[in-house]
Amino acid sequence: MLKWKRNLAMAMASVMTVAVVAGCGSSSSSETAAPAESADSSAAVTEEAASGEVVDIIFSNVTSVSGKDAGVVFKQIAEEQSGGTLNIELFDDNMLGDDRVVIETTVMGNIDIGVSSTSPLATMYADFYLFDAPFLFMNSEDAYAKLDGEVGQKILSDMESIGLKGLAFWENGFRNFTNDKVAAKVPADVAGMKVRVMENEVHMSAWSAFGVNPTPMAFTEVFTALQQGTIDAQENPLGIIDANKFYEVQDYVSLTQHVYTPYIVCMNLDKFNSLTAEQQDAIMAASAESTTYQRERSQELEAEILEGFAASGTTVVELTTDEKAQWQQAANDAAVFDLVKASMEHPEYLDEMLAQ
Repeated sequence: MLKWKRNLAMAMASVMTVAVVAGCGSSSSSETAAPAESADSSAAVTEEAASGEVVDIIFSNVTSVSGKDAGVVFKQIAEEQSGGTLNIELFDDNMLGDDRVVIETTVMGNIDIGVSSTSPLATMYADFYLFDAPFLFMNSEDAYAKLDGEVGQKILSDMESIGLKGLAFWENGFRNFTNDKVAAKVPADVAGMKVRVMENEVHMSAWSAFGVNPTPMAFTEVFTALQQGTIDAQENPLGIIDANKFYEVQDYVSLTQHVYTPYIVCMNLDKFNSLTAEQQDAIMAASAESTTYQRERSQELEAEILEGFAASGTTVVELTTDEKAQWQQAANDAAVFDLVKASMEHPEYLDEMLAQ
């Protein structure tokens, strides 16, 4: 890991050069976002790879710091281990489109590797509805073990049915609970509260099971609603809580870690299959090492956010495994897991993960 930390600044400068060149090509936003040439046919690319010529890989990356840093690690590993026959062109900050556009364009092959949250993928591949399930994972280590285990790898492998090679689960983070009334640890602590939640059937059913009044609301209205007492609480990842300064109007941040949403790193399947065995190995090695790096970097950044909360006077509330189990049981009793499974192609995946 130290190797990547030493080289990160120098490599990021190279990434920025790619982004600047891409941005200067045209005043049209659609032309700016698109790579200069569309992907060649699979046969043509295979011939190019076999001849030892450099194969360009368009990599569309997310806005998070940990994701962008991990993209640099991916580039370094892939290029080095392919013997210089792969050229990874990084496009950070969703430069090539939002998650939905990136996934659709990766399926079509105009983007070679894309990183996306699970929501747009679930509309094409129903097993990603799995990640709407509350308290599927009890902590980060539990999430990593299950995602890197048999069921998680089945989910990545099954992505081939939609023309994508699933490469890795990066960390997008847990959702956590904030309020201005009590250091909430168990469902009984939040009973009767009016809580802003996403307008998502599973999420709303889960919060109803926890005894609160789930209240969908435009995100732009949340801070003012908390400030004025229109709602009592909200739930979001730590990065969003921090960036939007919800801690200024909420006395307590409870680390409920109730929903874990990963980033999915995936590659156009035809492009992957067109590569030589050595190049494929390089892509898989880059996926593995960048995942380890990205998760560690994500944890570092979250620790810094929590330190900032404490310094601002906000009370950070940690939950035990037994306390989290009370929330999980409440969701199970209200058939929330059954609601999730009804949307999945392989509902047994959820049962298998809960059983681990």
